Amino acid sequence: MMKKFLLVVCGSFVGVFLALTVFMISSIIFSVAIMSMGSKMGASTAVVEKNSLLHIELDGTIDERDGGGQMSMMDLMQGDNTQSLSLNTLITAIRLAKENDKIKGIYLDCKGAGAAPATNEALRAALKDFKNCGKPIYAYGYEGFTQGDYYLASLADSMFLNPVGAVDLHGYASATPYFKKLLDNLGIKMQIVRVGTFKSAVEPYMLEEMSEANRLQTSQYLGNIWKAMSDSIAADRKMTGAQLNQLVDSIIITMAPDSLVKHHLVDKLVYANEMEQTLKRVSGLKEDEDLRLVTPDMLAPNVEESASGDKIAVLYACGEIDGSTGGLMGGSEGIDSEKLCEDIKALQEDDDVKGLVLRVNSPGGSAFGSEQIWQALDEFKKSGKPFAVSMGDYAASGGYYISCGAQRIFAERTTITGSIGIFGMIPCYEEAVKNKLGVNIEVVKTNENADMGVMGKALTPTQLAAMQNMVNSGYDLFTKRCADGRHVTQDSIKQIAEGRVWDGISAMQHGLVDEFGGINDAVKWVAKKAGLKEGKYRRQNYPAVEMDWRKLLNSYMANQYEMKLKGEMGILYEYHKELLRILGRSHILCLMDPIEFN
Repeated sequence: MMKKFLLVVCGSFVGVFLALTVFMISSIIFSVAIMSMGSKMGASTAVVEKNSLLHIELDGTIDERDGGGQMSMMDLMQGDNTQSLSLNTLITAIRLAKENDKIKGIYLDCKGAGAAPATNEALRAALKDFKNCGKPIYAYGYEGFTQGDYYLASLADSMFLNPVGAVDLHGYASATPYFKKLLDNLGIKMQIVRVGTFKSAVEPYMLEEMSEANRLQTSQYLGNIWKAMSDSIAADRKMTGAQLNQLVDSIIITMAPDSLVKHHLVDKLVYANEMEQTLKRVSGLKEDEDLRLVTPDMLAPNVEESASGDKIAVLYACGEIDGSTGGLMGGSEGIDSEKLCEDIKALQEDDDVKGLVLRVNSPGGSAFGSEQIWQALDEFKKSGKPFAVSMGDYAASGGYYISCGAQRIFAERTTITGSIGIFGMIPCYEEAVKNKLGVNIEVVKTNENADMGVMGKALTPTQLAAMQNMVNSGYDLFTKRCADGRHVTQDSIKQIAEGRVWDGISAMQHGLVDEFGGINDAVKWVAKKAGLKEGKYRRQNYPAVEMDWRKLLNSYMANQYEMKLKGEMGILYEYHKELLRILGRSHILCLMDPIEFN
């Protein structure tokens, strides 16, 4: 198994060069086709008929904003240029549907959307606001309800399920692979310097099992997130939290559908054609009439046009900061600190922009990049324009670093934040090169530390101590930024720092965030702070979304290559990918590994 793994690892690098060759040839073939489709990328505005329903199909990944997801090259070639819907589009469409008298309600078509708890919470808040206006919401699970879909659907006036469908409510679990033995077998040692007992991002490379500190923090934030979600579900399904958790522990997914009705988990069992007739009746249509469904992208076109006049800028900062997010050929995107700083400066100098909301959805990344973004935002504040942060699924480590200076911080109860810590992780693969591959490295140097880190050499005690001092200084600066931004002492920040991860509820209790709410709440706060009256300004999203066919093609080639490699390596693929992530990152990081909510 190990021999096969090493052969595939070595072969994969050769594969990268072959893939790049194919990339260049493919770019010539596809470029004309893609550019010819650019004119089709605009959105159409719906003509809403009377007795219509807003049809929200919960399927695929829910991105932060339009253009956040990757379109399939083959879909484009076949003329299908649709993307997964964004949280921005969905929330806007729900608001517009509430205000449109021709729209009688919302139809939640549940097919297993992929979203972290905070995204679902923001979407649920928008649905709750819609429901409070007196219009109904109907939810249907054709094959069943996944946990995320059920959280959204539970507030519906009626929940319908296919007679052979299922409900999957199971709570949350976090599974973390520990790589130390694998690295030992490969002859790779991770030389780690860190500050923060709870800074768990390095644990998988230095320990063989989870530390008690990491188990404690993980148990707490998972428990708080699940309680927030399960209490909401229980309240809307007219049961207590204890009753719901008792059902969850009985393995709901195995329950017979009629038992789900009996336990008030769903309201009625209907087939798809019966659901269609139900929707016709509730929307006031005759049996022989067609359903009048309006999709979110029709109601809220995904075109963000610039405009003159007073604006509140919403600047998106999503992904890892200056890091390799796992795409073997750069297919994944993150935060380019240099580009983001340029955007912040441009907004500062734009007289039409009266205030800024930074939308942060980031697990952190480069400590250097985080400091540059913090400084650019500090300059923005000095201009006198108000500045708030809206946290998404994550605003942790470097994500909190760039948030802490805001005049007001908004988060969801289920946001993952904090993780105020810093670490360095320098791979030493001297043994692997010498003993596994049979390569001897000889060094000639002029100064004592001239070969520090050269070709994966082990650090000397002096070099390791110097790196630790560097990390200590970085941590001291990080906590000072947080203390100054939150207007508290540095010692009080250090008491809740130590790299500890907090859920939004705990973060509020510890003063790391100010208010629960989403982007719209942050925009309203900034507008009020800027002295703008409701209806006298508009929200403008930045940076502008543009179709870059080169990035699209690059992403396509990366995805194709990864699929091929995954097929060849099987279960070993994730470990190989993790090694490449380590080698591709900066050595000094403010980062937490994103959590998979299963």
